Amino acid sequence: MTSAAAVRLVAQRELVLRLRTKWFLIGTLVIIAVMAGYVLLQMSVFGDEDRSRIGFAGQATGLSERVATASAELDIDVDTTTVTDVAAAKAQLSDGALDAVVTGTAAEMRVLVKDGLNPRLRAVLTGLSRQEVLTAKLAEAGVPDPARVMAEANAAQVTVTAIEPNGTEDGQRLAIGAIMAFLLFMSINAYGTLVAQGVVEEKASRVVEILLATIRPWQLLLGKIIGIGLVGLIQLVAIAAAGIALALAADVLTLSGVAVGTLVWGVVWYLLGFFLYAALFAGSGALVSRQEDAQSVLTPVTMVLVVGFLAGFNVMIADADGTAARVLSLVPLLSPILMPGRIAAGDVAAWESALAIGLTLAAIALVTYLGGRIYQNAVLHTGSRMKLAAALRG
Repeated sequence: MTSAAAVRLVAQRELVLRLRTKWFLIGTLVIIAVMAGYVLLQMSVFGDEDRSRIGFAGQATGLSERVATASAELDIDVDTTTVTDVAAAKAQLSDGALDAVVTGTAAEMRVLVKDGLNPRLRAVLTGLSRQEVLTAKLAEAGVPDPARVMAEANAAQVTVTAIEPNGTEDGQRLAIGAIMAFLLFMSINAYGTLVAQGVVEEKASRVVEILLATIRPWQLLLGKIIGIGLVGLIQLVAIAAAGIALALAADVLTLSGVAVGTLVWGVVWYLLGFFLYAALFAGSGALVSRQEDAQSVLTPVTMVLVVGFLAGFNVMIADADGTAARVLSLVPLLSPILMPGRIAAGDVAAWESALAIGLTLAAIALVTYLGGRIYQNAVLHTGSRMKLAAALRG
């Protein structure tokens, strides 16, 4: 069997085995379901709060279309309906079926509410009423075409020039970056730990002895890392893609291009980060022969990941383009977490991305060599925990 075939066989076994487990399917579906439930809850709660239901009675009935048009121009959601019985309309106000009932003429408009009126809707109704009064006064003053004068007045616009044109997008960009950084951290940590647990399981059951009778240690290690890494990648892409789709559907996200670009960079950095940490997790797992002892050897690797994530994440949130964030995002152990977030924020130069990738690839080569050496020397060791120095010496 060739080396490539051996690695592919192990990777395929790990991929199929992990994808078929209940925890993977249920866990992925639960996460997506929770996200969907949260988005639907936000849409139902805040959507209903933002939408005003207005009833028009008597002479005010003719104003419904003008109110709807003026509200739409200001991005105010309104539902208009005709009310024939004001007494019944008051009951609808009391039980929340209506938010306001408009009566009277445009010049003498009266509004019934339960306890208060949306300030933005009040501004729309007040504006229409003032327009009606002004038009009438212009006609009384002998202005030949009051409607034309009002049209010209309404066409007046205030020109706003932003000195930072993308300032309103910064919040979304930072949120996208922060979410991707968190997903990468969780995925690398979870599936890196899974690699270590798999190594310990094979040692404890002596399965590794059978496997190493036909393939080499590095082939087994590489196949395991590739297989489990693909499982993590599939879950990451599924969750991230579902999150983007839900956010777009709920109009929470408007920067679809940034989100998709962040997902692509997230895939790149997940692969780099997973290969970087997986070798460390695998080497650490090979030092022990029982699951009970695994936590003690995995803690140092996990702590590096956790502390690095917390420190880097807070720095990125504070200032994604600050000196601290730029320096930390070039550190190989932190780059897979921070660099995608900074890219989403739009603060990364091309040379920074290239340098971070180059440094991370160099770190992967070094860590893979050390982790592979530890794994090769310790994987057949049974009994008490093997010392790190002894595993490195061989």
